Formats: sequence, C-alpha cells, structure tokens
Amino acid sequence: MPHEKILVLDFGGQYNQLIARRVRDHSVYAEIKSYDTPLEQIKAEGYKGIIFTGGPNSVYDESSPHYDPEILSIGVPVLGICYGCQLMAWMRKGEVSSCTKSEYGKIEIEVKAESKLFKGVSEKNIVWMSHTDYISRAPEGFRVTAASADCPCAAMENEAEGLYAVQFHPEVTHSEYGNVILKNFLYEVCGCKGDWVMDNFIETTVAKLREQIGGKRVVLGLSGGVDSSVAAGLLSRAVGSQLTCVFVDQGLMRKDEGDFVEKTFTSLFDMRFVRVNCQKEFVSKLKGVTDPEQKRKIIGTEFYKVFWDKIREEAGDGFFAQGTIYPDRIESGKGDAATIKTHHNQVKMPEDIKFDGVIEPLGDLFKDEVRRVGEKLGIPKELVWRQPFPGPGLGVRIIGEITEEKIKILQEADAVFRDEIKNSGIEQELSQFFAVLPDVRTVGVMGDHRTYDHLIAIRAVTTDDFMTADWAKIPYDVLARISNRLCNEVEHVNRVVYDITSKPPGTVEWE
Repeated sequence: MPHEKILVLDFGGQYNQLIARRVRDHSVYAEIKSYDTPLEQIKAEGYKGIIFTGGPNSVYDESSPHYDPEILSIGVPVLGICYGCQLMAWMRKGEVSSCTKSEYGKIEIEVKAESKLFKGVSEKNIVWMSHTDYISRAPEGFRVTAASADCPCAAMENEAEGLYAVQFHPEVTHSEYGNVILKNFLYEVCGCKGDWVMDNFIETTVAKLREQIGGKRVVLGLSGGVDSSVAAGLLSRAVGSQLTCVFVDQGLMRKDEGDFVEKTFTSLFDMRFVRVNCQKEFVSKLKGVTDPEQKRKIIGTEFYKVFWDKIREEAGDGFFAQGTIYPDRIESGKGDAATIKTHHNQVKMPEDIKFDGVIEPLGDLFKDEVRRVGEKLGIPKELVWRQPFPGPGLGVRIIGEITEEKIKILQEADAVFRDEIKNSGIEQELSQFFAVLPDVRTVGVMGDHRTYDHLIAIRAVTTDDFMTADWAKIPYDVLARISNRLCNEVEHVNRVVYDITSKPPGTVEWE
C-alpha cells in the first residue's frame, strides 16, 4: 500500500533537504522535486500536501524561479516558506516589496489570529528569519495570522482553500515552535495519519529485493561508509550468498579501518567479500602532487579505475548495487546556489560493463534514517554512527604531498585523538572530530635533544546540519591529555594545535 506523501517543491532554497527531513520526523514521507516539474506530474502523484521552499531572489526578478499559479487550485493544501510565502502572494495578486529593514536571524513574532497552523504555539515566540523582501499586501481572500516588528505579514492563510504561508523558516532549530507548526500543517491541515514508520522499512525492502533479484547475483561497491554498509546489510538479508561486496582499500582510511570493515562483513553477514589493497599504487600516482584539487582528482580517478576493473571481473547476469541515498539523487531547484561537491555514491557505470540493472535499496532515505536501519540490522555502532569521512580519505587531511610515512603518522595521531575523546566521555557532544597533518615542521625539545618534526592540528566541530558549524569547546584538561599523548605516543610529532575556526569562514575539512 503506497505511503502518504508530501511534496517539497524546491525553488533553489538551501534548506530543501532539511524541510523534507523535518516532515519525515513526523512519520510522513516527503520527497523533493524541482520547480520545473510539470504540474500534470504533480497532480498524478496523489500528494497529501505541498511545501514551497525558500529561494534566492525576488519574485519580481524574471530570472527567479516561478510556477504555474494553478497549483494553488488543485485541491491540495500548500505551505509556502520564505520565498515560497512571497511566491504564493505573487501568484494570487498580492504585493511583495523590498524591506526598509531586512530581517536576519532570531526574530520575535506575534500570532494575531487563531489558526490550525499555530495550534499549540505561544502568542509571542522566536522564529528564524532571512529575507530582504516582504508581503506588503496580502492577496484577496487571505488573512494575516502573524507579524513581527518589521514584518507586517509574517504569516498568512486562506483556510478555505488550504493555503498557508510563513515568512520565517519553521524547519530550522532556531524557530522555537517550528516543529509544531510543521506538524500542524501535516496533521491539522493535510489530514495525514503518519504511516512512514522505519520499523516496516526493512521488512518491505527485503521483500522487494528478493522479488526483483530472484536467483541472480548482486555486486555492491562497499566503501565502508554508513550508506554502503547499510545497503550491504539489507542485500545480505535479502539474498545472502548471491551478494558480492567489492571493497577498494586505497590505504587512505583511518588506522585499521580496512581490517575492521572486512571483519565486520565477513563475520556478521552472509556474502562474498572481495578486498582490493592498493595503497602503493595510489601513493605512486600522488608522488610530488601538492595541489588539493589535483589530489582529489587523482584519488577519485584512480579509485574508480581500480574499482571498475574489479567490477568487470564480476559483471554479467545480475545486478549492480550502490549505497545511493535520497540527497544523492534528488534534482535541486535551478537557483543560483553554488555546487559545492558531487555525490560519490551516484556514479556512472562505464559502457562496457553490463548488468541487468542498478539497485539502490536506500534511495528513498536520508542519512539519519539510514542509521536507524543500520542499527536494526545489527551493524556495529562504529560503522552505523561513523562520522562524515571525505571521499579521498586522509588524502585531504594531509596537506602537501602524500607519502606512506605521512599516512602512517596521521593514522596514528587520529587514532590517539579519537581514543582520548572517547575516553573523556564527550564523543556524543561532537558532530565531527579528526586530526590533520599540515606540511609544517617545528622545533621542539625532547629530553636533552632538539627535534625538528611534524605539527599535528586537531579539529572538532558541533553542528545540526553541517551548513554551518561551530568549533567545539573541548575542556582544557582534555586538550592537555590529547596533546601529551600525541607528542609522546606518535613518532615524529612534537607540537599540537587546535583549530578554533567556525564555518563560515572556514570549512570543516582543511582541503
């Protein structure tokens, strides 16, 4: 039986995925489509509700994303957020003007009228605003339901037609009652019952995989990351020894990580495990290379060369599987948001490699949902809750040329840092933490001897969504123990520094 669905119609806003995740948190399935999706296609999908996302520009800018106003008259409730709020006003002939005073950050609003959207919300509450335009006149048939000191229309609605709009961002944690407002839209306005339950996902997916695969083989590219690991667990439960996992260990993983991945999947799951060890080949290709983008390109190119060469040996009748998750495959709105990186989980297969089809068992899930599935499959916590790890591995945490000696130093330093964080009991407070080996040597003293050796930088951040991040306030006594252990236990390290740069202006990774 199909799930209830909410459409998040993306107009180029930076929070499109966050909106969908918040909806799913309320047990309602949400999917994201670009604003250029035809209206007839949207009508045919049977959505319970539609959410317009934010966007980059003014609705009066011809280059800004727009949509057919008929979408407001198809009998499906709509919630407009930020730009989506202004777009709804524009569609219904209201007025949108430039603010005399823009609103950014935490702003107090006052609820002016009773509304299904504001059920259980305090009359005065804090929301997250980010806009330079505002609705100066609500469209005919709409009433204003909330305002701030500088925004006379912080929310509006046409209850009879099921049209609601808020100038602020209820999806971000800074909005005090944001989750309540979204839940009210789903249950009070759209009449959702909440049938998106992760407990049923494994059983349903395993049954579908068995039906699709039958007696054929499946080959999965296993990176050891969360996504591919959970995909392997699902496929193993579905078809057992028909599954072959290909694991390319390029020697740029964390200390003993390759062995841990192999042991996990050969001991816990019924499958054929193929490991390709190729550190020397990778280091040889990277000899003399210092530019970070060139390093990334070489590592990526060489990885897929090794990977596809091994896959060719396994190709034939059967299926190829990937750990693609929902954010990897969605088509974002065509706004002017910059592309930061491509998704390594969704790769194009060379034309000479033939399979019967491609399987993506996690293609409908976000990362937090994938983790919940992994826990239910019995995959070790170390893999399920594995922190984000760059595709090029330690290659982008070694600044300058990559050598086997530097890899060894960084692996040891990172292991000590992670161990001390775990021992200190603050691991769950940190979103990501790791060591970096800059191409820097400093003078030191050990015993009576002068040293001239490597500096290790340590990095730890806290964040809700990795769009922004704060440097973590690790206690001084913990930092002291980390520094002491690094200098005493890791050869060729004589100095430790702590990176206290937030994002922005810095990024989480150094390269």
